[in-house]
Amino acid sequence: MSERYDIIIVGSGPAGVSAAINGVIRNKKVKVFGSKHLSDKLEKAPRVDNYLGYHAVSGPELKDVFVEHLNQMNIDITEEKVDAVYAMGEYFAVTTKDNTYEADSVIVASGVSNKKSLPGEEAYLGKGVGYCATCDAPIYKNKKVAIVAYHKHAEEEANYMLDVASEVYYVPVYGQPEKIREGVKVIAGKPKQILGSEHAEKLVLSDGEILADGIFILKDSVALDQLVPGVDILENHFNVNRNMETNIPGLYAAGDCTGKPYQYLKAAGEGQVAALNAVSYLDKR
Repeated sequence: MSERYDIIIVGSGPAGVSAAINGVIRNKKVKVFGSKHLSDKLEKAPRVDNYLGYHAVSGPELKDVFVEHLNQMNIDITEEKVDAVYAMGEYFAVTTKDNTYEADSVIVASGVSNKKSLPGEEAYLGKGVGYCATCDAPIYKNKKVAIVAYHKHAEEEANYMLDVASEVYYVPVYGQPEKIREGVKVIAGKPKQILGSEHAEKLVLSDGEILADGIFILKDSVALDQLVPGVDILENHFNVNRNMETNIPGLYAAGDCTGKPYQYLKAAGEGQVAALNAVSYLDKR
C-alpha cells in the first residue's frame, strides 16, 4: 500500500518552498516534488530588487537562502517529475514515471512554461501525439516514434523506447544530448509543426521532416489541465480564490501557475496561504 502524506507539493520554486515550510511548521507530513536547485528561473535571475529583506540580491544567492531554510527544517526535495495528479474522492494519487504517491491534499506550485505548443500539437493530442513516451510505449511496439525533447531527462525515455519501437528519432531542443544509446537517431533542427490527417503522421523541422507513428513532446511541464484532470482553468492558469483553492476540494495552487504578476514574493505569499488553508482543510476532516 502506498505511503499516505498529509500534503504533497508539486514544485520547488518560491511558492512550493514556502508551502512546504508552512506545512511542516504545522506538523503535517509533507512531500515536495521538484529540483534540488529549486528553480531554474530563480537560479538564472541576475538580480532581484523587490524581495523583502534582500536588497539587490542575485537569484542564486536567494536560492541558497531558501535551501538553507529547507535544510534547517529537514525538508527534502524528491527529484521525480510529476506526470499527473488525480482526485480520487477521499485522497489524491500523484503519479511519476515509476511511482504513485497518495496524499490527503495537494498544492500545485508548478510555475508556468514559456514553451508554446507546436502547431498541430493540441489537435493531435491522443491521436499520435503524447507527453509521456514510457507511458504509451506498448502502443508503439515495433513502430516509428519521434521525440521532441526540451530537457536532458528525456534521454532516458528515448533510450527506453529503443527497446520497444522499431525506430526512435530524437530531436534535442536543449542542445547536445549526453547519454543517448547507440541506435537512437539524433536529429538536428528546430521543430516547426505536426501534420497528419485523422492521426499525426509527420514532424516538420526547420530543415526536413520525420515520418512517425507516434510523436512525443517532452517538456519541463505539461498543460495544467492535463497535469490535473478536471481542474478549472482560467486564461491558461489555475482558477483559484483568495484561499488558493481550486474547484477540487483539497487541491490548491500557488505561484506563477495561478497568474500574473510573476513575482517571487507574490509566489511565496501564495504558497503560505495555500499551505495554511490546506492545513485547515485537513484539520476539519
